[in-house]
Amino acid sequence: MAIISRKPRNSSLRFQQFIDTSELTKKKPERKLVVGLRRGSGRNSYGRITVRHRGGGAARRYRIVDFKRSDRNVMGKIVTVEYDPNRNVRIGLVIYQNGSKAYMLMPEGVSIGATVYAGADAEAKIGNCLPLSNIPVGFTIHNIEITPGSGGTFARSAGTSAQMVAKTDTHATLKMPSGEVRMVLLGCWATVGVLGNAEYKNINWGKAGRTRHRGFRPSVRGMAMNPVDHPHGGGEGRSKSGSHPMTPWGKGCKGTRTRTRKNSLILKRRK
Repeated sequence: MAIISRKPRNSSLRFQQFIDTSELTKKKPERKLVVGLRRGSGRNSYGRITVRHRGGGAARRYRIVDFKRSDRNVMGKIVTVEYDPNRNVRIGLVIYQNGSKAYMLMPEGVSIGATVYAGADAEAKIGNCLPLSNIPVGFTIHNIEITPGSGGTFARSAGTSAQMVAKTDTHATLKMPSGEVRMVLLGCWATVGVLGNAEYKNINWGKAGRTRHRGFRPSVRGMAMNPVDHPHGGGEGRSKSGSHPMTPWGKGCKGTRTRTRKNSLILKRRK
């Protein structure tokens, strides 16, 4: 997989880059594994904006990815590699021996025709899903559960993985992609390997329009606003009144700790 640059026929193409899609084998998703997706544009259930600078973007359909790897103790075969507009990692369609179909996140080193297996007796090889208690120390894993049976929530984006650092009688110690070191119950399940499409982070989107198509709206610096609109606003020249960086509502940001409750399972905070 590589990053492709366009010929600079005009100014909008000069810096644009795209991920090579030659590995994709199917353009339309599996019909029974797709549902409609209605986005909230950063609004909560009351209609109030809780995440700024969201809205618009190209229409999407949601691919139902099996984060729980629900088909246990059944051998499956990867038959397609597909693009998912809702995440930056590729997904693969798995057909199991019992006839069921499901999408899974595609790890690095797994391609079409590979067999995958989810079970307590599974071999600790790339693409297989098994409890943390059966994964050797030192292995890299992804799609990790935080509570047993909840489905994978950690390490699900392109190129990410966590490392199994140590194990006790009840917990496994993991080094997360953020650098945080935390403990997770041994009864939680995870998939072995590093997720693919790691080059995604090196994309140069090239123009504002491509960012708008992804559903991101423009962001204005607080220093460019008036005092009534932002704590950094106003002043003569470039000035934010000597205050610490903060949000429009006066909450500290850029390094301010926001966790209100200490978690005993977190051994080392992320930087």
